[in-house]
Amino acid sequence: MTNESQHTEARKFGLPNLILILGLSILLCGEAYFGYRMHALSFEQERIKEDYAMANSITFGLFSIDQWRDRISDVVNHQVTDFKLTAKQKRAIQVAVQNQLQSLVNKTVAEINKPQKSIGGKLKKLAFNAMVDPKDINAQIPGFARTIVNKVSSPSSQRRLKGIATTTLTKLERQTYDSTSVANFYVTKHVYAKYHVGDPYSFNNKINNELTRIRQVSYNYAYAMLGCVLFALVLWWLMRKSVHLQSTLFVMSLLFATVMLVVGATASIIEVDARLQSFSFMLLGEKVEFINQVLFFQSKSLLQIVGVLIYQPKPDAVVVGSLIFIFVLILPLIRLIAKGIHILSPERIAQNKVVRYLAFDSAKWDMADVMVVGIIMTYIGLNGILKSQLSNLNIHNGTLTTVTANETSLQPGYFIFVGYVIFATLLAYILKRITPHKVEVPKQLSVDQRLSST
Repeated sequence: MTNESQHTEARKFGLPNLILILGLSILLCGEAYFGYRMHALSFEQERIKEDYAMANSITFGLFSIDQWRDRISDVVNHQVTDFKLTAKQKRAIQVAVQNQLQSLVNKTVAEINKPQKSIGGKLKKLAFNAMVDPKDINAQIPGFARTIVNKVSSPSSQRRLKGIATTTLTKLERQTYDSTSVANFYVTKHVYAKYHVGDPYSFNNKINNELTRIRQVSYNYAYAMLGCVLFALVLWWLMRKSVHLQSTLFVMSLLFATVMLVVGATASIIEVDARLQSFSFMLLGEKVEFINQVLFFQSKSLLQIVGVLIYQPKPDAVVVGSLIFIFVLILPLIRLIAKGIHILSPERIAQNKVVRYLAFDSAKWDMADVMVVGIIMTYIGLNGILKSQLSNLNIHNGTLTTVTANETSLQPGYFIFVGYVIFATLLAYILKRITPHKVEVPKQLSVDQRLSST
């Protein structure tokens, strides 16, 4: 069979083509649905993690003076409230009071018995020695000390001492504050009401369970999308000799690739999440702890990255964002459209220079594959830097313990975008094999020809 007859047969549209379109349309709708659900879950996961990061921000925790004040005051209040002298402490206090009284008596006696020059001083010294025996006073000191300790350790005295300490501590608390307490109150109130929880433990537990569910379902949808594309590739293998079905199958494959491009560009591709999992130390025998402190969180899709760059006030960032938008997102879409026009159109339109260039020769300007490599290199480098920096914050000694966590990860959107790049590359190769139009291969000049032309 000649090429002309093969092309004529390929253009015939019959019942097999209609069945193929119907079957692939169902599969395409399934891929589109899986992509929509994955995109929606990606957005939901980003929103939930932003709420989690806001409620557990280190600004409202470890970096908040109010939080330090509350934790330290709780420990001190607990120590003051539960304070009670033990028998050992009473004996120690009694010995200390007794020593102080003994020292005071000795100094007083020595001061009175030193040589006196004035008549009044001499009379006082004479009266003291006549009426007071220092030995009697020293003998009564242990009893005085015992009475003082019993009086101090009585319930009424301890209540008065605790009241004085508590009042002073409360005054210090009022004088120690920053501006985070009000903001933290409204943030947590809003977030807790949003997720129908009443305390940090319930909030963190609910968020972690929800994120685990979303992560699992998102990957299931991503696998389902890739499975649809893989099924289309299997059809190519099965129908590689059915020339009359190849154009239909190719156009439907372009639609599969378009869905992958849109989902891969709009769903989250990378997530940067650095946390201080716990920060704890001992104060007055009690544990003071900060947990789930989010240091940094960002989750971006390709389209969001472009938006961030374009809206930067720096011209170089705007240029980079515009180039990514044109050569990573727009040009691949235009190339898919051009391939469809080339395979479906008559000779005059298919051989148009613009259509042919976009369909066959513009691959060198398509930077989608470069973006795939750039993202994975960025992830590897960023992940390594975060691990190195966070490991330096891990401290384990007798007084202080810190545990960090690096949860930076590639997201399902990245793998869908990788799938698009691979699928688009295969489609470009297939188009050269099945095109019904003549494809001109640029002639390679020999070395002598190139030299002579110069």
